[in-house]
Amino acid sequence: MKIKLKLPRYGMNMEEATIVKWLKQPGDPIKEGDGLYEIETEKVTQVVEAVGDGTMVEILVPEDEIAEVGEAVCVVETEG
Repeated sequence: MKIKLKLPRYGMNMEEATIVKWLKQPGDPIKEGDGLYEIETEKVTQVVEAVGDGTMVEILVPEDEIAEVGEAVCVVETEG
């Protein structure tokens, strides 16, 4: 099943973040806890981790681009 992963909110005031670096590329396997991408906000730089196993299918927001909280940033494929 293909799932669009959305930019999570880290902190009450976070509305957007810059995708600094993708740690996984299309075709890469993903395990729960793996770092998917690094974001930068006004206050912090943080790695967003996978919450399950799967395969990275597509990157929707490229590096150095701003994403809004709740915006789909990538597509992963999972089993089941």
